[in-house]
Amino acid sequence: MNKERKIVFFDIDGTLLDHDKKMPDSTKKAIKDLKDKGVYVAIATGRAPFHFEDIREELGIDTYVSCNGGYVVLEGKVIYKSILPTEDLRAIENLAMKSQHPIIYLNHQDFKVNIEGHPAVEKCMADLKLSEPLYDPNFMSQNEIYHAILCCQKEEEAIYMNRSEDFVFLRWHEQALDIIPKGLSKAKGIEAILKALSYERKDSYAFGDGHNDMEMLEFVGTGIAMGNALAELKLKANFVTEQVSKDGILLGLKKVALL
Repeated sequence: MNKERKIVFFDIDGTLLDHDKKMPDSTKKAIKDLKDKGVYVAIATGRAPFHFEDIREELGIDTYVSCNGGYVVLEGKVIYKSILPTEDLRAIENLAMKSQHPIIYLNHQDFKVNIEGHPAVEKCMADLKLSEPLYDPNFMSQNEIYHAILCCQKEEEAIYMNRSEDFVFLRWHEQALDIIPKGLSKAKGIEAILKALSYERKDSYAFGDGHNDMEMLEFVGTGIAMGNALAELKLKANFVTEQVSKDGILLGLKKVALL
């Protein structure tokens, strides 16, 4: 097996990071060992680039799929981006404002929220161990938006599910849903990277744990679900490894013979 032509994509939350947003030492060492063996290492996350810059620096990774496929970077250069249509976002925002459900808008450098001081925003950002976005009702209309987060509880989400032909809503937190253009996913970003690097799909691997990893694990040659992953994702995966905190990355890489 020619490991020099293998590539592995790692999700962040629930995959590289545990529930407390800490990266196990075994994960750090496994990724270093993987790179030392000549395996190409990349990140595939729902986070915007500025929300995982520290992780990229620590692991020495400069290729990534961010914003659920909306902003893709290869070795420091943008190779693909999908801008969320302003008019379509405005329609969702108008509906959300009737229920005072805030929306967080993100580009590659910053994020803002359209309702100030909302407890749902505070809660989901606190659980990610991230600072809260500042209030700016004009951010969406004045910037390219690659990712949006709607804050509402599960019992309140039904009003959005069938109101848009352009977006899907994926829940990742008790208080938050990702707003994703239909047809966009981490898999779309991975496809762009594989094409740019001339890697074959069969030589690609991915580790993930959540709803937004479904397409990714189905698309790559080998999909590995974390032990803490959703049950539905485990059914999509070729392999299931241990939980993050139980050396899941290290054991998963060994299971697929990359280490």
